[in-house]
Amino acid sequence: MSRVVQSVLITGGTGSFGKTMLRGLLDQGVDEVRILSRDEEKQDALRNDLRDDRVRYYIGDIRDRDSVERAAYGVQCVFHAAALKQVPSCEFFPHEAVRTNIIGSENVIRAAIRSEVESLVCLSTDKAVFPVNAMGMSKAMMEKAAQAAARDLGVGAKTTISCVRYGNVMYSRGSAIPLFIRQIKLGNPITVTEPSMTRFLMPLRDSVALVNYAFDHANQGDLFIKKAPASTIIDLVSAIKELFEVPGHPVEIIGWRHAEKLYETLASAQELTSSEDLGDYYRIVMDQRGLNYKQYFSEGDTGTAAYEDYHSHNTEQLSVEGVKDLLLGLPEVQTELAAWKSGR
Repeated sequence: MSRVVQSVLITGGTGSFGKTMLRGLLDQGVDEVRILSRDEEKQDALRNDLRDDRVRYYIGDIRDRDSVERAAYGVQCVFHAAALKQVPSCEFFPHEAVRTNIIGSENVIRAAIRSEVESLVCLSTDKAVFPVNAMGMSKAMMEKAAQAAARDLGVGAKTTISCVRYGNVMYSRGSAIPLFIRQIKLGNPITVTEPSMTRFLMPLRDSVALVNYAFDHANQGDLFIKKAPASTIIDLVSAIKELFEVPGHPVEIIGWRHAEKLYETLASAQELTSSEDLGDYYRIVMDQRGLNYKQYFSEGDTGTAAYEDYHSHNTEQLSVEGVKDLLLGLPEVQTELAAWKSGR
């Protein structure tokens, strides 16, 4: 962050993103960081690990408006990371995805506005673009709720609301990479749904950098995207097998999980028509039109630009060697490799 910040709230602060963001904020000298989450065991583990009086822990659920308002009162900015993120679980329990990702997010948005926080950054996912599953649909609705509130507030309001959207965070909790490594260590086959499936690959540090960028540069209603490389799932598996020196480890094709996509899209062609290319990032500007469309039919811009969706099939495609380089930059993978080699 380039701006001075005294107090921050992170919803879902005991998750992979939240803990990394928290440590970065403490390193920057932030006076107070509040963590709002439901899991008291994870909060206790984090408290014992950090032993830092600048961190305050709030047990609560974003589904409960009082919980959010209590945690948000008096803070300067809010990073909203709390969500249900697993595609299969949201697919089987879509009402729970609605309660957390839509209604819970609305609670965070309203609490931030009432507390007059300086900036609210909401974390979204590539699955929100052309959503085919409940998780993606609920995150798309979160984006819509954030932009609707931003549109109502308008430019110059005390609170700036923005969103960030990114793809798979490497080695985040519940993701494929730690699963594949665990399967190798247990001697079980690596389970792959569809080998040709592509996914964006983003280290956790890049997702934190994206959120910081949004905090520093957002205008009302902006949505920021970090450009990222991708690979096929089978190349990811091959890279992990080579790093762990188990080239013959079996791979089992288990078929598509519920509502999976062949590739993920970070930005649609329509969104890119109102975007600004910032080098490493895209800024997608909020549509600020009202409900009176007549003026746009009679006076609209007739010019069009040629764009295509930005997705994991047409972004930079990493080779197996490229994936290995990216994996070796993750501290968690380095730790796993060291433990694997010492135990053999």
